[in-house]
Amino acid sequence: MRVLEYIGTRELRWREVPDARVVDPGDAVVRPVAATTCDLDRAVIAGRTPFPAPLQLGHECVAEVVEVGDEVSGLVAGDLVVVPWHISCGTCATCSAGAPSRCLSVPRYAMFGLPLGGAWGGLFSELVRVPWAAANLVKLPHGVKPEAFASASDNLTDAYGSVLKGQTHLPGAPLLVFGGTSIGLYACAFARALSASRVVYVDTNERRRAIAEGYGAQAVASAGDLDRREFPLTYDASGHPDGLTAALKATEPGGHCHSAGIYFAGVTVPTGPMYMNAVTFTTGRPDITPHLPAVLALVAGGEVDPLPVFSDHLTFDSLPETLALLPEKPLVTHG
Repeated sequence: MRVLEYIGTRELRWREVPDARVVDPGDAVVRPVAATTCDLDRAVIAGRTPFPAPLQLGHECVAEVVEVGDEVSGLVAGDLVVVPWHISCGTCATCSAGAPSRCLSVPRYAMFGLPLGGAWGGLFSELVRVPWAAANLVKLPHGVKPEAFASASDNLTDAYGSVLKGQTHLPGAPLLVFGGTSIGLYACAFARALSASRVVYVDTNERRRAIAEGYGAQAVASAGDLDRREFPLTYDASGHPDGLTAALKATEPGGHCHSAGIYFAGVTVPTGPMYMNAVTFTTGRPDITPHLPAVLALVAGGEVDPLPVFSDHLTFDSLPETLALLPEKPLVTHG
């Protein structure tokens, strides 16, 4: 089978390896059918991360189940499933507490697509072995198109979970989103679905502003265009240190700011104003499986449509060439 490898800045290749197979009775083997790049993948391909090449790329996909082990219940060959980015057992203390991203049964940071906690492969591969399949793989609702759920493994569900965090803290509160990546657009969609009274989206990119407006947000090019200086809930999806600082400074006293950004270098954090204003700040890798049922229901029910966020339609065969061009959020299928 082929696996997609990142081998250097804007360089990718297919490499032949032995077929993925069931190793333990709880395993499944799946075939990705609709995939996309996480916002982090784009940075990896551009050479803007500390992860060394080569590595097998990809951790967002919907896949078809090809084979299941003898102890896997609830899944059969042919099922369409979301494959969460994290590797987790589903039964340890942290998994049971709703935090599979910190599973105690695997090395820290174990995931598809980056070899941080072991070599688990990437979700752009032709076949993928999924351990603890019954605990991890979540079937799509009957009759839906898999393309809409390609990002549910990470970015789409991350946006839901982090927006839910803020709305749980301050129900119905308005949300200010500093955009620049796909997850900020998903945050706008879920904020409206979760009854935020108002969503404002800040981004210099005209295409993304138009998508945000389609999700019911007010979109502006600059924070200077806002009619208010502070919001009770803010969201940094900019991918830029200035966006993080701006989101924190725009959080009103007693408010909550969440950042979906991943900053490998030091950034300036206004801890003094945060302290004086009792601002809470959260960030971190998302826990996918606990939120997938709600995300799948919102998308299947038509309350949230992820498809407008996809920037390009690519085929798996074209990936070494087309991903090197750094498309923003491509939808990858078999043709």
